[in-house]
Parts: sequence; C-alpha cells; structure tokens
Amino acid sequence: MWTLALRGGARVPVVAEEWCDAFGVVTRGRVQLELRDGELGQVLGRGAGFWLRGTGVRALRNPGRRTARVRVVTPRARTVTCKATPRTPVTE
Repeated sequence: MWTLALRGGARVPVVAEEWCDAFGVVTRGRVQLELRDGELGQVLGRGAGFWLRGTGVRALRNPGRRTARVRVVTPRARTVTCKATPRTPVTE
C-alpha cells in the first residue's frame, strides 16, 4: 500500500506499470481523472475508489486548493505483465 499526495492544482502522470492491478481510494480532497485525449474526466471525492488499468486515464489532477490524498492498494502477487514495483510518489 502507498499514498499519493497531490497539492492543490497538481497533476501526476499515470504510469501503467506502476498502477498495474492497483486500486485507489480518495481519502482526502478531490481527484480528477485526465483522459488520454487531454479531456478532463470525472471528479472523485473522498471515499471514491477506482481502477486505472485499461481506462485510458493518463494523469490524476487535484482540482481543489487543498492537498488531496489517494491510498493505493496493490496485490502482493504481481502478474508477469506487471514488472515494475509501485513507488510512493508524493507531489507537494
């Protein structure tokens, strides 16, 4: 499990290898999904859970002013296609 912290207005690219089979839950603030075509998608509030694998999301954004946090859970057993180990990116 790791935590992603996004300051107000921050944007973090989604690297497929780091998010492979990961499940995220917004624990503070709001997070907006940025789609591959650059369009802004749904804004997720506290308690919202999401998968990113296969969704076409290229980044996570914080549309608010306060720091948003996302807890990311990954399974212990990694599949063959998931070679990278998730890091703890903190954008503050």
